[in-house]
Amino acid sequence: MAWRWAFATVGDVAEFSRQSSDFIYFLPFVCDGCSGVFCLQHRSRDAHGCSEVNIRNNSVKPDQHRSYPCSYKDCNGKELLPVLCPYCEKHFCLRHRHQSDHECEKLDTPKPRMAATQQLVKHIIDSKKNEEAKSKKRKGAKNSETAAKVALMKLKMHACGDKSLPQTERIYFQVFLPKENKEKSKPMFFCSKWSIGKVVDFAASLASLKNDNNKSTSQKLRLCHSASGEALPFEDTLETWLSDKDYPLYNGGNIILEYLDNDVLFIEDTESYFS
Repeated sequence: MAWRWAFATVGDVAEFSRQSSDFIYFLPFVCDGCSGVFCLQHRSRDAHGCSEVNIRNNSVKPDQHRSYPCSYKDCNGKELLPVLCPYCEKHFCLRHRHQSDHECEKLDTPKPRMAATQQLVKHIIDSKKNEEAKSKKRKGAKNSETAAKVALMKLKMHACGDKSLPQTERIYFQVFLPKENKEKSKPMFFCSKWSIGKVVDFAASLASLKNDNNKSTSQKLRLCHSASGEALPFEDTLETWLSDKDYPLYNGGNIILEYLDNDVLFIEDTESYFS
């Protein structure tokens, strides 16, 4: 065989080469993309229009590198992937993704547990306090009324006032004078039909107190309720306050005279006048 090859002609060699190249040209080539079998000419993916290439090309979207800015106010954060709030449907960064973090407009504030029970308990306590306050008020008013009846007999013996007033119109008070006055209190009687302003003027004259209520001054001499400390309006009548439902004045009870600034409407510590 070697001898024969050694004496092969040039034509034989050329024919052998041609057949070998044809053999190589038609060798099967398996595509690693679509697994198809192709010849040398069509072995590349582009040459045979590989379906795997088309799939990959279609999977690459134009907005592949898009960023999603955070919708929260004054936040400059961005995310490569969308982070949507399922409630308001807006994009947020990871820091503000929760409803409470971005103050979601559809966030429902959870009601505290036992809220209804707590409200009921509060209502019961408030009602109880109101009842206790009313009870104390009724007892206090009853005690004041009883004390006034006892004191009335003594006041009638020592009180000073307009002697010309009918006995049926006389109202007696232990009048406690301003703290700066040397005399602490003085028993007096007034007409039930007088205005509070007239009572103040008459009491000031009986106790020799300075009274500039008819002038534009920073302070006025006021008649104040002994229990509430309220400065009684000058235009009200004494009779009106004797029949008041909440804080009545009692015939034989106490009343306070004090100098108050024009913007002050009551005395805070009434007990200090009686101690």
